[in-house]
Amino acid sequence: MSVGSTGRIRRLHRLNQRNLWIPIGWTFATRLLMIFNSVVAGVIVARWLGAEGVGALAVINVAVATIVQLGSFGLPSSNTYFIAKDQAHFRAAAINSLVFALVVGSVLAIGLSVLASFRAGWFGFVSPDLIRIASISIPFQLIALIGLNILLAVGKVKEFNLLDLAGQSFVLLNALLALIVLNSGLKTLVTFNTIASVLVTIVVASLLVISAKRLAQSQWRADVALLRRMIAYGVKFHISILAGAIILRADLLVVNHFRGAAEAGVYSIASQFALLLMLLPGVIATLLFPRVTAEQDARGETTCQVTRSTTLIMFVCCLAAVPLSLLLPFVYGAAFADATKLLLILLPGVYLMGLESVLVQHFNALGLPRAIPIYWLVTLVLNLVLVFGLVPRFGAQGAAIASTISYATIFALVALHFQTSTGRSFSEVFVLGSLRG
Repeated sequence: MSVGSTGRIRRLHRLNQRNLWIPIGWTFATRLLMIFNSVVAGVIVARWLGAEGVGALAVINVAVATIVQLGSFGLPSSNTYFIAKDQAHFRAAAINSLVFALVVGSVLAIGLSVLASFRAGWFGFVSPDLIRIASISIPFQLIALIGLNILLAVGKVKEFNLLDLAGQSFVLLNALLALIVLNSGLKTLVTFNTIASVLVTIVVASLLVISAKRLAQSQWRADVALLRRMIAYGVKFHISILAGAIILRADLLVVNHFRGAAEAGVYSIASQFALLLMLLPGVIATLLFPRVTAEQDARGETTCQVTRSTTLIMFVCCLAAVPLSLLLPFVYGAAFADATKLLLILLPGVYLMGLESVLVQHFNALGLPRAIPIYWLVTLVLNLVLVFGLVPRFGAQGAAIASTISYATIFALVALHFQTSTGRSFSEVFVLGSLRG
């Protein structure tokens, strides 16, 4: 390759990176509003319902979110992958995914309701009625999740952000209405959240139909051959997503089972802030994925550039979180004093997990090699061994330690694989500019 060609490629990558950071900025601003909604809603629930109420709501949300991830079969990412490569797939991919989501989501909702009725002890002190009400939202949340990723695949970042923000805003609005205005309880709040999921899904589906009229001329019909390809890709992706969801969320259920709703409520606050810190790298990863999918760059130039920026940004965010963690007991109440210690234990893992979520997009864009799902399965097994070994003895603190070790493990595995597959040093990926052409 000539020097002139190399220079043009580098300029193109720099231009692409600048174009990428603009939607990242807008998306992150949206996420900051979502963080505000989530924090204020959490404070309201903590002040009105106490640690047990926070724990019960967290268990419900985690159970539903895990089921939604379970039922997605990787199709949200599969849609992004196939549509970003060829927008002619838009209508066929959309109808394949939405019908699949409706059917599978309904089956899973029924399954969770039955499980709550006959295995109520699995959910600790949470009422089976609350689980049944929340389970109604599963097919709708699944449709919304897939629909938002389809919008993202065709470059509708603004619509993606507005709808995501609208859905999150209901968390705060419902807490205000159910607990303060109506002076009601957790059942009313869960009911309002379920209704909100239905409303948001209707808007997402409507916008998909409108977008299809402008972007694609094909008919609305299922494509079985395309569906097989989507599921083949999605299943590999699904293993990673599901393992990640279990590692990120299921430890809360274990804490609830062994230590009760109160300690689970305290841990949920620390976990919530840990997840909030991962929002920015999550935003970067979400917008990077369709970009690098379109590029198909085996050397990962754009991924390296974005990962280097993320490394610095996440370091600043996690450093700022240290003094802010001391404020948690003052914001949520004295019952949440241990949340500070739990968040500090989680921070090193949060930092590494944030970097991994960006770096792994290189592999997702190239068809997802088999090694990545295997790494997640190895990490999941390690996490389950640690959680069930530490939580009965150390409670929420044991869950936090298990999570940090697990986050560090998946980061190390993905980073090593990136180095061996691209030939780039760790300094190129995380610190220095590209040293090679």
